[in-house]
Amino acid sequence: MNISLYIAKRYLFSKSSNNTINIITLIATIGVIVGTMSLFIVLSGFSGLKTFSLNFEKLFDPEIQITSHKGKTLIADASFFKKLKKESDISQITSVIEERAFFEYNKKTEIAYIKAVDTNYTNVNKMDTTVVIGKWVGTNPFPIAVVGAGIANKLSIGVYSFLEPLKIYVPKPQKGYSTSLKNAFNEVLVQPGGIIELTQEINNKYVFIPLELGRELLNYKKNQVSAIEIKLIPNSNSKNTAKRIQRILGDAYVVKTRIELNAALHKMLNTENLMSYLLFTLVVIISLFNVIGAIIMMIIDKKSNIKTLNNLGCTLKQIKNIFVLQGFLLTTFGLFIGLSIGVLLIAAQMEYELFMINASFPYPVELNLQNIITVILTILILGFIAAKIASSRISETLIR
Repeated sequence: MNISLYIAKRYLFSKSSNNTINIITLIATIGVIVGTMSLFIVLSGFSGLKTFSLNFEKLFDPEIQITSHKGKTLIADASFFKKLKKESDISQITSVIEERAFFEYNKKTEIAYIKAVDTNYTNVNKMDTTVVIGKWVGTNPFPIAVVGAGIANKLSIGVYSFLEPLKIYVPKPQKGYSTSLKNAFNEVLVQPGGIIELTQEINNKYVFIPLELGRELLNYKKNQVSAIEIKLIPNSNSKNTAKRIQRILGDAYVVKTRIELNAALHKMLNTENLMSYLLFTLVVIISLFNVIGAIIMMIIDKKSNIKTLNNLGCTLKQIKNIFVLQGFLLTTFGLFIGLSIGVLLIAAQMEYELFMINASFPYPVELNLQNIITVILTILILGFIAAKIASSRISETLIR
């Protein structure tokens, strides 16, 4: 049996004759427990917030988007789709048109964006699930638009209010100035049939209309669109698929994954997660100073025992290992208790919604293996370093 480990366990779990040592050891253990629990809860909270934010992204943004490398539009004709069919990971394809436009409703005006979508759009993106009033875009018996909640509020739009249509204007492409408003703008009329509510940005930015109405408004050709959006089969690697599609289509097109479309959001979320981890790791480091103090006090208290061990033949390295292992075991014990409490609290929050952001929305958390492994590695590594620092106080002078 390892003599250093045996003695370290005896020192850790047996009471010292000096009550001050017992109190300091207890404080050090509680510090590790609280530090571990705090780090795990914070990481789980930020994981929940990240997942919650990215769930909105999945509703609006496709897994892969294709746009033109030059200009605002591309021609999605039969030969274009024939090339896409070479990629077996593609499940659904939809065509969209996006453009800035001027909206007028009941003498109120607003500048926002139209997003003209075809009938397959909801098979690629799940924006139809965000409709809170009315129904999704349609053409029967007349063109129906779905308006972002922010725009609807600014224009005082009511669903299926047949007294007033929503007027959409875009400037006609022409040279010089026009003296006639009619000649300067293309205009279409559409009936507001639904209101969506997702993120503030989308609520204030988009009005969804039928694809053909978008082509009519912008004078686009039959196959002319702003982008092609793609849904992949389950368990596909979007990054690898995007690279293959890029090779198939060539440099005339830009192929981006969902992550690339939201690079700024992902960078912000990852930065926040990293900063939170570093901040609470600092809290753990501060709590581990108690471990260092407890081990040093134990070394002083066991000075006579250390000399006896040396006289019995234990080397300086073996004696140091006793206190390294004691500090490591103390840290491991605190890690196990703190992590167990943290897991129970996160599980309780997921099941019983103990903490609420508002009356109807619980604080999002996520219980995942990555956070557990991160916390275990962080605490064990820092605990080992703390124990090594404390044991470095043992020298040849002390044992003689």
